Amino acid sequence: MEEEDQATVRAAWLYYMEGLTQDAVATQLGTTRLRVNRLLGEARASGLVGITINSRLATCLALEADLKRECGLGDAVIVPTPEDAALVPVLLGRAAGEYLSRHLETHRVRGIGVGWGATLRESIRFVKPGKWPDINVNSIMGGLTRGLEINTFETASALAAKLGAQCSYLAAPLYAGSEKSRNTLVSQDVFKESFDEMAANDVALLSVGDISDRSFLIRYGLPKDATAASLKRAGAVGDIVGQFLDASGDPVAHPLNKRVISPSLKVLAKIPMVIVSSGGINKAPIIAAVLRKKLVSCLVSDEATAAEALRLFRAA
Repeated sequence: MEEEDQATVRAAWLYYMEGLTQDAVATQLGTTRLRVNRLLGEARASGLVGITINSRLATCLALEADLKRECGLGDAVIVPTPEDAALVPVLLGRAAGEYLSRHLETHRVRGIGVGWGATLRESIRFVKPGKWPDINVNSIMGGLTRGLEINTFETASALAAKLGAQCSYLAAPLYAGSEKSRNTLVSQDVFKESFDEMAANDVALLSVGDISDRSFLIRYGLPKDATAASLKRAGAVGDIVGQFLDASGDPVAHPLNKRVISPSLKVLAKIPMVIVSSGGINKAPIIAAVLRKKLVSCLVSDEATAAEALRLFRAA
């Protein structure tokens, strides 16, 4: 073995196996730290040293890279899927809350649009408190008629309080009684102002829902004249901001979509940072749909769900 090869092996052994610092390795070999750094780089490049990350997060990191590369995401945050499905909203909430906090520290943000749901409620718990008086937090979809703590009004006000920000509401139900009443309602000046605010948002923090009884919207938010069965017949796989989409990410031909009081998908797609935080394998089809439609900038999900959503995305 040549002298340089011996030095590479010795440096690699001392650094990786015995845990010495590069300075300590340099001292023991009678050389410089710069040369040790070069030797370690050569050891990795030649295959002499192979690095394996022994962590459950390793597969999550690989999945994040696949999602960004294949789906055109700006970012992805994937967490290990817990054995207890009830923990998914908490884990995703933490990941999304911390991600939003980092984004606020590194980007100029004036408007944040928020949706509603259990995961978003958890997200706010993990947002770093601050003083952002120039930020306007606004509800990006109409609310439910029931006073649930996961309603859009509660979500917007809780986030604004956490950030020390301004807050404005879309003081309307999620679904109007008819297409005509919806159009009449949103044509009023006060609602035009709200929709202008939504379009000007720099960030949207949203979740998606499926068409099962697990969905809070299906359980609590549908008008009495609309059913999950009729949405399924129309080809819906789930919703984003109350708009029901098919597997391709297009709005289904269902009367309910013409009654929803929320921004259009075109407006949503123009918001610079749309964080979608949702998990549970039942949501994989709707996550795949919004990925296909490029409605997401950053996906926050659990590993099993994200992997299935990516499989569906690839199969299209």
